[in-house]
Amino acid sequence: MSKRVCITIDGPAGAGKSTVARMLARRLGYLYVDTGAMYRAVALKALRAGIDLNDAAALAELAASVNIVLTTDPREVTRVFLDGEDVTREIRSPRVSQHVSLVARAAGVRSELVRRQREMARGAGVVMEGRDAGTVILPEAQFKFFLTASEEERARRRQADLKAAGEEVPLARLKEEIKERDFLDSSREVAPLRPAHEAQVIDCSHMRAEEVVEFIISQVRRKTG
Repeated sequence: MSKRVCITIDGPAGAGKSTVARMLARRLGYLYVDTGAMYRAVALKALRAGIDLNDAAALAELAASVNIVLTTDPREVTRVFLDGEDVTREIRSPRVSQHVSLVARAAGVRSELVRRQREMARGAGVVMEGRDAGTVILPEAQFKFFLTASEEERARRRQADLKAAGEEVPLARLKEEIKERDFLDSSREVAPLRPAHEAQVIDCSHMRAEEVVEFIISQVRRKTG
């Protein structure tokens, strides 16, 4: 594609956003920004520091002080560094997954991370992935997609990811966690999870990541050439 654009990929936990967004960015030669990883990094820092996750002011202060760096390793895996420490694996732990929504709902945390995310997107040629990428972070993005899937399928995918990381978690527990996460994300006052009104909604329940990527590329190419 001759024209470099901004593409947002939003959706609930476990819908396959990260895999699709990472593959898409690689195919297009774009910058990939995993906004969820940034919230997870702040959540990890808060948990380590013993901060009350209902203390919005303390969380905002913490978010403003941490250094978060996203890089891509030779295997094209996004690595997350928190104050210089590689926390790529730890931010995906069940403990962080259970608490990240509490951190993400803090207005001060969101405003600080959104500011950083917008700076990363300057110059276009970016795939921004998260839960409010198309509605809040980059409302002016030329292409917006919202990925979803059934609770059962999302729980299975999450279980497979954890198993690959050496953790065995019952499917029923993961389904409950996803249900609770969906409720917290969609009911929060600040930047609730919802598709942008102009976003294309894609049900990925029975689609491979490669198929989703091909569909998105076809939509972008159709309008940009």
